[in-house]
This record gives sequence, C-alpha cells and structure tokens, in this order.
Amino acid sequence: MEMEEIARWSYIAFLVITIVAGLAVGYIAYDARTDTTTTETIFDSVADTHGYVLLIMLTLGVIIGIAGSITSKEIAPFLIATIALMVVGISDVWSPLWQVEILQILYCFASAITTYIAAFAAPAAVIIAIKGILAMAKEK
Repeated sequence: MEMEEIARWSYIAFLVITIVAGLAVGYIAYDARTDTTTTETIFDSVADTHGYVLLIMLTLGVIIGIAGSITSKEIAPFLIATIALMVVGISDVWSPLWQVEILQILYCFASAITTYIAAFAAPAAVIIAIKGILAMAKEK
C-alpha cells in the first residue's frame, strides 16, 4: 500500500472513531442529565471523559496533519471544509433540539460529534496550512 492511501484510510478510520466517540459520550451525557441541566452544562457531568476524548481527537488530528495525505491541490478545499466543520463545532446550532425533551438525545449526539470533529480537524488544518505556506514560500 502506498503511503497516501494509508493516510486516506487512516483519515476515514479516524472520522469513524470520532463519530463513535461522539455517540458514546453524547449518550453518557444524555443519561446523566437532570432537571436543572442546560445546554451549557450538559457535558459537565462527563467532564473527564469529554476531556480525554478531546485529547484523543486532537492527537489524531496531529497524526493526520503530519501524515501528509493532502496534496497541494487539495489544501484549499480541505481548509474550507475544516472551517465549516469548526464553525458548526463551536457554535450551538443544535440548541433548539434541547427545548423538546424527546429530542434532547439528538442534541447530545450532534453536539458531541460536531465538537469532536472540530477538535479532530483543527490541528490537521493548522499543520496542513503551515505545510501549504512553506510550499508556497519554496516556489518563490
């Protein structure tokens, strides 16, 4: 297997890990909610687990960024997609789901998944952006 192919499959595997982790932590947070839980405090009950998963996602993002699976033609689309993912991950677009009790589990799932995808994509984007800038500097 070629290194680029391994890196691409790793990226897909890491995205699957991110989604599974988001579903798991989202369910744990949903299960631990109380009557006084708000969207701001939903992950407080699972803060340790949430923190460890974030650390894992950041580490996986660094691995993907260093692996170099993004070609020079793919840098701009990758960075634009990463910006979109990060905006969704850090904004609370899912909060209307919290208002309806039956949809609160969807809020927990969506919020955790998008947060973890943003945490996964951010370090990869930083590393790939730096590589792109260095490549442009070499050309001149």
